[in-house]
Order: sequence, then C-alpha cells, then structure tokens
Amino acid sequence: MTVAIKVPLLDLKAQHETMRDDIAAAMAEVVESQWFIMGPNVSALEEEIAQYAGVKHAIGCGSGSDALLLALMAIGVGHGDEVICPSYTFFATAGAIYRLGAKPVFVDIDPVTYNICIDSLKEKAKGCTSLKAIIPVHLYGQACDLTGVLEVAKEYDIPVIEDAAQAIGTKDENGTLVGSRGTMGCFSFFPSKNLGGYGDGGIVTTNDDELADLLRILRVHGSKPKYYHKYSGVNSRLDALQAAVLRVKLPYLESWHEARQRNAALYNELFTAEGATDSSSALSDGGFPLRTPKGVDGNSRHIYNQYCIRVPKECRDELRAHLTANDIGTEVYYPVPLHLQECFADLGCKEGELPHTELAALETLALPIYPELTEEQIRYVATTIIEFLKTQ
Repeated sequence: MTVAIKVPLLDLKAQHETMRDDIAAAMAEVVESQWFIMGPNVSALEEEIAQYAGVKHAIGCGSGSDALLLALMAIGVGHGDEVICPSYTFFATAGAIYRLGAKPVFVDIDPVTYNICIDSLKEKAKGCTSLKAIIPVHLYGQACDLTGVLEVAKEYDIPVIEDAAQAIGTKDENGTLVGSRGTMGCFSFFPSKNLGGYGDGGIVTTNDDELADLLRILRVHGSKPKYYHKYSGVNSRLDALQAAVLRVKLPYLESWHEARQRNAALYNELFTAEGATDSSSALSDGGFPLRTPKGVDGNSRHIYNQYCIRVPKECRDELRAHLTANDIGTEVYYPVPLHLQECFADLGCKEGELPHTELAALETLALPIYPELTEEQIRYVATTIIEFLKTQ
C-alpha cells in the first residue's frame, strides 16, 4: 500500500513544535507584564536586529508595508515626486509610493535573478523629472545588484530604500547583509518570512542618526513628546507580543537559512540530473523544460525565502493544478505585474512595456522550501514535477 505524502507550501506548525515551550513562556511574560505596545521587548529586539544586520539603528513598526511607508515619509516623498521600483514584486513596494501621492516608475527585471535590471533602471531614471528615491527589492531572498543601484542613486543624488522584506540575512556581492548599505532597509516579519512573527510586524534599519530619530517619531503619530506634533505621522508600533516571539526565533535564523539552502541544493541536484539548467539559460534555449534558481556568486548568500522554478507558460498553470491534485502546495509570485494592475491604470503603463517582468509572471512557480521539509518530501515534489514535464 502506497503511503500518501503531503507537502504544504509552508508548514508553520512544524516550526512551532520545535520551540513551543519557549514561545509560550515569552508570551506569558508579556501578558504578566501587561506591557503590550512598545516597551522593553521591542527595544531589545531592535538592538538585536541592528546587531544582526550590522547597522546602527533598527526601528520596529507595524508591518513590512509600514516600514516602506515610514521610510518614504522620512525622506519627504510626496505629491509630484517619482520613485523608481521594480514591477515584479509584492504590491506594498509600489503601494507605499502611490499612497503618498507620488508616482511609482516601474522598471524591468534581470530574467536571471528576477531582481531589478540596472540597464532598465538607468533608462527610466533618465526620463524622470522629479526623481526622489529608488526602491530596489531583494526578491525571494536573493540580493539585487546593489552596487549598480547605488551608483545610479549617486549620479542623481537620491536615497536608496532597500526593500528587504524577503531577505533578512541575505548577503550581497560584497558579502554584506542587505539593509545596511542603502539609506534605509525595510524588513517584514510576516509569518511566512524566514524570520516570521505570529502576526504582522516590520522594522526599518539605517545608519543615519537623524533619520532614525525621525522614524521613531513618525511611527507614533509624529509626536515627541506625547501630544506634541511637529509632524503628521502614522500609528505603526510593533507589538510587544510580536517582539517577544521574534526574540525567541532570532537565534534559530541562521540554522533555518542553512536548512533552506540544503533543500534548494537537493532540488537543484534532482532537476539537474534530468537535464534542467538554471535561470541563466532561457527556456527558449531548449533542453529539459525547467529552470532552477541561479546559484549565487562570490560572497553572496541566497536565503531562499522562496524557491522558484521556471517552466513554459503554456503548461505552468496545468503543472500547478497537477501538483495540487497530488497534495503539493505551490504559489505563483506574481501573476499580474504591478504596472498592469488596475489600480495603477492612470499611470499609463502598457502590456509589453516590461517584457522580462511579464514573462516571469507567466513562467515561474514557487515550490515548498521551508526548513522542516524532509528529503522524502523534496524527492516527491521533484519526481512529480519531472514526470509531468516529461509528458508535455
């Protein structure tokens, strides 16, 4: 009798089982203290994240989306300004820009890394008349070409806000942790992230003392002292319960990164054995119709918040349905690029404008990659995919 195997896209219960007692104790301590907003746990987490990321300041807030919003507010982005960002990313990257009355200027991606394309960035920057900032995204846990982005930003004398929501612990080409070289770094503690809380949470990192002070004011309605408002801020404070949970989890983070890397390596081995190549080769080049994520070079580190394969667009959705039927969880990030979203129609973007972005939206598929996956589960996922693609 064949034993059925189930492989969810993410299994947070498996992680929780490894630290149940410690989490319960940390949360109980907060409840007993009755200090639920900000306070000592939040301050301690901020210090620990700053030390981990190699920065002077880390300012907790309500979510990764709020981290982006606060960062933009801190540099004065507003009506009539332009901010460059990729279209192939989660909505919050552009949503924060648009919410402040500024214009997102969408750029294409590098089809190999799915991160911001420097040539596209340079081209779009030339056409801007009121460029205020650049927001590169370290997508799926892989660093973008941050050196290239910083060079463009220097040319236009504008700040760089790193969207590192999926990339805490990721290292760039210099071996430097992301979120430490730009003007500010924005991180998310959404439960599905490598370091996830038990609800929403986020943090902004910076080495700029003045920006750090301003961020701390903006997150509490723009008041300092209480009830005295020099700025119109927002209510975006990190809960003490979330901070307590994250402080328990943080010491595990490096081992979770390593486990995700091992899982990715096994996927790569299994797919490569069938003739698959990595994303540096386009599907149109032929061969086995699957591309794995490209390995990192030099001192870089990919933490695999997601492990995304690439398959022909004609069969991507059918493959996903087949995996679902075999109890394998998947996700499509992101089926509609931001420049084609209905809410941004007034920006005048057209289909075909960002070809690499639009093709990635049709060809990519995220597979389970969480640390607690077993070798049996990974082999089951890979075998199910390989057998399907051989019939196409």
